[in-house]
Amino acid sequence: MRDADVRHVIADLDASRIREVANAGLGRSDVLAFWFGESDEPTPAPVCQAAIRSIEAGEVFYAHNLGLPELREAQAAYISSLHPAVSAERVAITSSGVSALMLAQQLLVDAGDEVVAVVPVWPNLTAQPAILGARVKRVSLHPHEGAWQLDLDELLAAITPATRVLIVNSPNNPTGWTLTHAEIGQILAHCRRTGTWIVSDEVYERLYFADAAAAAPSFLDLAEPDDRLLVVHSFSKSFLMTGWRLGSLVVPPRLMEHLGKLIEFNTSCAPVFVQRAGLAALAAAPDAVPALRARLRHCRDTLVGALRELPRVELAMPPGAMYAFLRVDGEADSLALAKRLVHEHGLGLAPGVAFGAEGEGWLRWCFASKQPERLLQGVDRLAAALRL
Repeated sequence: MRDADVRHVIADLDASRIREVANAGLGRSDVLAFWFGESDEPTPAPVCQAAIRSIEAGEVFYAHNLGLPELREAQAAYISSLHPAVSAERVAITSSGVSALMLAQQLLVDAGDEVVAVVPVWPNLTAQPAILGARVKRVSLHPHEGAWQLDLDELLAAITPATRVLIVNSPNNPTGWTLTHAEIGQILAHCRRTGTWIVSDEVYERLYFADAAAAAPSFLDLAEPDDRLLVVHSFSKSFLMTGWRLGSLVVPPRLMEHLGKLIEFNTSCAPVFVQRAGLAALAAAPDAVPALRARLRHCRDTLVGALRELPRVELAMPPGAMYAFLRVDGEADSLALAKRLVHEHGLGLAPGVAFGAEGEGWLRWCFASKQPERLLQGVDRLAAALRL
């Protein structure tokens, strides 16, 4: 029955099933928690100190809607070090990556519009256009021996002139699947023909483990500045700043005035002292990010190698992001399995169904840990559960 006090689309929204599992383990110090998409490493001290200095200097007032000019310049320079040059006039600073994603949808989507999304995916990406009244068409990746793959023909067939927006997250949460430049080129060319906007969530682009690559393939590598493309970045993952809530958007120049209006009516601006912390993170990035990626590669290899030794467990080596996505033969209900692992074995994983029906039967394990031995302890607990 509809709750008369709220819009029906809000009443019908599913609550986070990751939170549902995490709530089952609240207050238990014995739980090894790998359910949330964040590292257990704290934010580096120089980043924290920059924020403290800013607060002590009295920088606790409103800033420009689009962000501090110096942070926009620094973020543009950082992006340009990884991809073809992006000017600061195309960069807006936002109060988190998820806010950037919602702003992108608010810029583009009207009620009744068709949105195509590549799934399974972090549920916020499909919930946001639905909240705005859009019709979301889901195109699923397909698992083959644990590795998730895109049927490009299937995706392109789903994108028609009636499609207002395509949403792509690469490297992907939860699967680690990552677009190739060849796929990006074909998607971009097709969306130019259909007039479809692309919202590309690239928050994990630096957490990409191909040996020679500084970042994952990006739509920015092939797009023109005036293409119908919005790219979302975040300071959360590769800068260890999840709780700071700082992100950015790269947009065509003609959208920037409208984006500034939207930021005003959403959050007004990102806090200045958080933006100062972002500047410190960017200054440290040339050394800090490769070091973090090396640690995460070791964590990934440690976890995946150990999980592959377990009977009934299927998974592939993820090329990007910070998750192992696995399934256990004979376990079709991922939420029930995740809750059982918490209650009976003190192991906290995210249920695959949290990322859509396409992820049902799978579990997501965040391997971003400063203590790889914790990952092995978790594998021992999963092994004990599978022996029962």
